[in-house]
Amino acid sequence: MLVLPKTHLAYCTNVHPGRDWAETFHSLQTHTLAVKRSVCPNSRYAIGLRLSASAAQELSHPPTLVAFQRWLDQEDCYVFTINGFPYGDFHNTRVKENVYLPDWSSPDRLAYTKQVFDLLVQLLPDGVAGSVSTVPGSFKPFNTTPEQLAAIHENLYQLYQHIDKLSEKHHTDLHLGLEPEPLCLFETTPETIAFFEQFLDKRPDPTAIRQRIGVNYDTCHLALQYEDAPTSLAALQDAGIRVSKIHLSSALKVRDFSQSTLAQLDTFCEPTYLHQTLATPTRHSYLDLPHALAARRAGQDTAAEWRIHFHIPLHAQPAAPLESTADHLEATIEYLKAQPDLCQHLEMETYTWGVMPSQLQSKNPAEQIIAEYQYLLPILHA
Repeated sequence: MLVLPKTHLAYCTNVHPGRDWAETFHSLQTHTLAVKRSVCPNSRYAIGLRLSASAAQELSHPPTLVAFQRWLDQEDCYVFTINGFPYGDFHNTRVKENVYLPDWSSPDRLAYTKQVFDLLVQLLPDGVAGSVSTVPGSFKPFNTTPEQLAAIHENLYQLYQHIDKLSEKHHTDLHLGLEPEPLCLFETTPETIAFFEQFLDKRPDPTAIRQRIGVNYDTCHLALQYEDAPTSLAALQDAGIRVSKIHLSSALKVRDFSQSTLAQLDTFCEPTYLHQTLATPTRHSYLDLPHALAARRAGQDTAAEWRIHFHIPLHAQPAAPLESTADHLEATIEYLKAQPDLCQHLEMETYTWGVMPSQLQSKNPAEQIIAEYQYLLPILHA
């Protein structure tokens, strides 16, 4: 939905199962329309679509795509952004580090992302720009070699050429957002800027590339790095990096390390997603929350604070003494108030509903998402 004259807000449908197009469409019909009826009953409703590679392939069949376009018109909905980060199944299976595969060194990632843009340009309303968010190159533990890094740069350049031609052909503005994430090829703002400097080095058309490839700024991920939102966003602007999309989300914060708190954190350990844990002032990064807990209980971790990659509902704080990084999200919104042209694509992305401890999972997904809208919309409208 429009929350400002040019700013669109949606929730990302990666919260719902979407192994293939049939499962994805069923979620849209069941959950997304229920949310629309509550938060946007009388005007066009924006969908932040998540497409797996299988779903994208199936939706590319002309009759299926035409049927979906008609459904969007019939239900007064539109798509302006697609989450192209998870390539495969994202629910009810072990995702963990596999979410980064195939990475941008693989031709499969390039082909999938091209297809996602081919679909997006067919779904966009007239005059609305389109964005796709994606993996930040690769995952650091994959031990990216110089050859792999060169392949990442080359595949991204080919993607730029593809979406630039699409943009010209359809007279629209398409852009990719590389999403910094803990323990990935670039996870902090300085690493992101350095990656872009390398990627653009000696390219004949750096200005045009910057128009098509930028950053998906996730307020959970940058809070995990203990970064200050205004400082990070200003640095990206100063470096000429486009903020393609902003994911509005919060991480888990811990400053009390009593035995009862550690027991509370045990309830956040689950087998589906990777919950990287970053400690300060040691600046140590743990691959997953169970590793951090084991180190703490063994007396090997003496950090004053942890920040954990576990997306927390925007409207609900975890039970004390656990906290969230909502302050980073709020500072990002304040920055947007001062500079509304920074980014026109906003997306709520609390995809962890299905694995949350019971203290945070008191409602069905649609009710949880509605509660997030009810929390966020007054802040944005202010």
